[in-house]
Amino acid sequence: MGHREDLLEGAVRCLYEKGYARTTARDIVEASGTNLGSIGYHYGGMTNLLNAALERAIENWGMELAQALMSANAQELSGAERFERYWEYMLATVRTRRPLLLATFDAFIQMEHSPDVRTMLTNGMRDARRLWAEVFHGIDAELEPVRADQIGSLYQALVSGVLVQALINEDDAPTPQDLSAAIRAVAATL
Repeated sequence: MGHREDLLEGAVRCLYEKGYARTTARDIVEASGTNLGSIGYHYGGMTNLLNAALERAIENWGMELAQALMSANAQELSGAERFERYWEYMLATVRTRRPLLLATFDAFIQMEHSPDVRTMLTNGMRDARRLWAEVFHGIDAELEPVRADQIGSLYQALVSGVLVQALINEDDAPTPQDLSAAIRAVAATL
């Protein structure tokens, strides 16, 4: 790897450990084995590097969640079992990825002052919606973009809402079984 990639990987590790607001340039240099001048040279500054790291880390987290549902043994589960397995895994990541997940809220605040961050979040949200539609229901967004966005939006709303509840108080967040029962109850009334 070159310095650019080393910096990015170091910044991702820092996000996992310290979050967005608490990560310093010196932390990244130490984690990456590079030097302070490399940040400006390769990324034009600390903000650009942290934003690139956050984008990669969130993308990695989303793929981890998707892979929990795409594993060979998950394919054999019923729809409800797959749904609950996903939420079990997602809630477990609140413990293991807490600083990263909290860093996403820093990015929400930053987007008010940075069109680049807003674009990154917009594109990431769109990709996430389409990923959830594919993973949960096998919907190809290229063939059915409207349906993929509709269904994916529901899952993304659930992810965002459950994530906030779990970050505030993990013991008070809904369980996978609560979410499954709620989906069934809502669907029965439509």
